This record gives sequence, C-alpha cells and structure tokens, in this order.
Amino acid sequence: MTAGSCGVLSISRCVSELARRSPDRLAVVDDDGTLTRRQLDERTNALARAYAALGVVPGRMVTIALPNGRAFVEACVAVWKLGGTPQPVSARLPAAELAAVIALADPVLVVGAELPGRTCVSGELPLPDDASPLPDVVSEEWKAPTSGGSTGTPKLIVATTPGLFDPDEPAVPYLRPDDVQLVPGPLYHNGPFLYCFRGLLCGHTVVLLRRFDAERALAAVEQHRVGFAMVVPTMMQRIWRLPTRESYDVSSLRTVLHLGAPCPEWLKRAWLDWLRPERVLELYAGTEGNGITVISGPEWLEHPGSVGRPALGSSVRVLRPDSSDCAPGETGEVFLMPADGPGTTYRYVGATARSVDGWETLGDLGHLDDDGYLHLADRSADLVISGGSNVYPAEVEAALDSHPAVRSSCVIGLPDDDLGERVHALVDATSAVTAAELQAHVATLLVRYKVPRTVELVDGPLRDDAGKLRRSALRAERLTTPADSG
Repeated sequence: MTAGSCGVLSISRCVSELARRSPDRLAVVDDDGTLTRRQLDERTNALARAYAALGVVPGRMVTIALPNGRAFVEACVAVWKLGGTPQPVSARLPAAELAAVIALADPVLVVGAELPGRTCVSGELPLPDDASPLPDVVSEEWKAPTSGGSTGTPKLIVATTPGLFDPDEPAVPYLRPDDVQLVPGPLYHNGPFLYCFRGLLCGHTVVLLRRFDAERALAAVEQHRVGFAMVVPTMMQRIWRLPTRESYDVSSLRTVLHLGAPCPEWLKRAWLDWLRPERVLELYAGTEGNGITVISGPEWLEHPGSVGRPALGSSVRVLRPDSSDCAPGETGEVFLMPADGPGTTYRYVGATARSVDGWETLGDLGHLDDDGYLHLADRSADLVISGGSNVYPAEVEAALDSHPAVRSSCVIGLPDDDLGERVHALVDATSAVTAAELQAHVATLLVRYKVPRTVELVDGPLRDDAGKLRRSALRAERLTTPADSG
C-alpha cells in the first residue's frame, strides 16, 4: 500500500472516496454528455434505492441490456452498492438468446429489456430524492458476463472474486491512477467491461463510444488526451486503414492494450512502427480469469507472434492428447492455472470446464518457445483438416485480412467429398474484389493447401465490435443452406 492510500474498499466506497477527493473531475464521458465523480456517486446512491424498491438484494444478479453510455455505468455501480452482481448482455441480443441467458442467470431485475414474468426496467427510471450514502456492502461475485458465443450455447462466467478494489493500487500494473481511458468496445463483453470499471475505480475518466468508429476513436484520443485504450485487432485494422489516421494527435497514448482475437503479424508490426513498441501491450486470457499472458512490444519483436509469458502469478502448460507436457516448439492444447489455484477465479453457469488435474483449457492450441513464451495456433474446435493437413483458420484469416480491400474474414471447414473438409472463406470487403484475386493474394503468403478452395463475399461485418466471430453458427448456416461461392 502506498503512502496515503486508503486501502481496499468496496466498490461503493471506492466511488465515494474518489468523489470526495476530486468531486468535479469527470468520471464518465459519452456521446450525450458527462458525469463528474460527485454526480456518479450521488446518482447511483439514488438509483440503488430505486433498484432496492424493485427487489435487488445482495447476492442476486441483475441483467443489464443497455448500450455503451452513462446509464450502463450507473446501473452497474447501483447494483454493486446493493451487493448484487451485474450480468451484462448486448442491448441488441435477439429475444431467444436473451431468454436463454435469463434462464441461466435468474436475475431479480432486468434493466433495458422487457421479458414476460420478470421485473424489468426498460427506460429511464425516476430517481428518488435521497442521494445520501447507503450502508456499505460488498458484492461477493462482482460480475457475470456471458461467453463470447463461439460455441453457440449460452453460459455465464461468474467471477467468484468479491467487489473489492484499492483506488490507489490498480489491479494490473499497466493501469495508472487518474488516467483517461477510451472504451471503444461493447461493455457487455468482458474485456471492455473489466478495463472500464477497473479504470473507473482507480480514478480514470472513461470515455465511452456508443459503437466503434475508427475516425471517432482517434478524435476522442485527441480531444480527451487519452492515455490508455483497450482494443481488438478488428479495431486496429480499421484504424490503420483510415485515410485520415495521421492527421490526429495520439501522442497522449501511453498504453494500447490489445486482446480478444489473434493479431496478424503485419498489423502488429504496423502498430509497433506507428506508436512505438513500448506503447503496445498484448494480452491472452479468458473471461474465466484462470490464467493470463502478457507481452510488451519490445518483447514481441524478439519473439514475433507470441502472446507472452504468464503474468500475475498464473501458469501455463501445453499438453499432448495423453496429458503429457509438450516439448518447446511442439504444438498442443494450452492449459492455464490461476495464482491461487483451481476454481479460485470463476464458476460456470450452464457449462463445465475442461480440465486436467485442475489445469483448465479455453480450447486453444499453441506451443511454448525455448524462453517460455506462448505462441497460439488456433482453437482446437476450429481446426480444419483438409486432405489430411491441418489448417488453422486464424492463419488464413490473417493472410486474407492483409489484403487492402478486406475489412474482416472468417475461415471455416465445409464438407468435401475429396478432401474431407475444404477451406471456405467468408470475406467482407471495402471495394470490388473477386474470389480469384483473394485466393491469389493468400497464395503469395501461405502454402497451397491453406488457400481457401471457395470464397464467399458478404455484405456486412463478420466480427462484432469486440472482435468476436460466431464461427460455429456461420458454419452451421452454410451446412443448412449452401452459400454461393467462387
């Protein structure tokens, strides 16, 4: 604990303490306005009382289906002030998916959506006049996001760590107290949620984008002198290809952290050259928090393609199918262990972890190099075996995404009478480009058997704003209704 630190506090007391220190400092900025620290504290005291009147009590989940904005932040803080657990979902989640999540979470309140048989608040809730502090209470499970959706089956990943933070000692060393943070990703995803609130609780001014837009993101960095931003490779690619990128002043950025999806090597090098290596960090972890690797830009240049070494006391192993350890350089399945041992960071609702002697896997393949740096190959479930050869979709997607006309791509395996599976690419392009041109481009970068046999040009984004692909769903759609392809 540093000199003058007030120590570990509940989330409620963190918010109040920060408001006491600098009441007029901006806490939240969104498309429609701002909240000072004092306003955030007082408004969430009142909102918590309104939620309590609707039945929110300690230990219960509250589903929050709001877009990025001040209302989302206020809803989460109000839930924490009552000892509840925010359970964020997309504000645009289809009704059937929302119903499936609600069935798992069994929330005492739903904010931002209407469901039969549930207590719901769909719009602006009138606030009580009483904005005085509430009795201190700690949320025993501080968040409960859903999975990224890659399996097509909903599950909750409930953080079993309590809502306790030290406003003077950030939970991770690359967050600085009293910084300005850009939040360009959707808060219903774990990464943006985690860093937004970890930052808020150590004094950050969080600048929220309703939806990601490359031009608006750079304008926000310049306008608000942003020091920290968490992005995904999809955002990095859109920013890099923005014609006006160099016209914005991004000198305030001290740390850009990227995670959530594989970053093509060409794109990573481009960002290291643009911002300087010491300003770019990469992180590999799951929502489960059961292990983490981190790599700085200078380290990456020495270990290209790596996602780093274990951090924050966690450990990594790469195992063969018989559960023995792979040798350095040998590809196997990646298993993780948190600092305090198995089962100390989360619990699933609606799923069961895959584990070996307490070590758990997120389903990724990879290898460790001689220096202990982890290099990912792909998710084992996504592996395409074509003509007896292993094809990792992430590698082919990186090659496709390096074409200047490509916004995003998704590679899947489809049944093939000759090959067993054929490599099929879905491509969202910014300008007219043919399947043959894309295949020729990939052929200059990858061995022939990895070049997509078929290419399907689509009209909209394949990844969401958090950089996630619904690969299994896209494959299932094409198995049901074969797509026209080149």
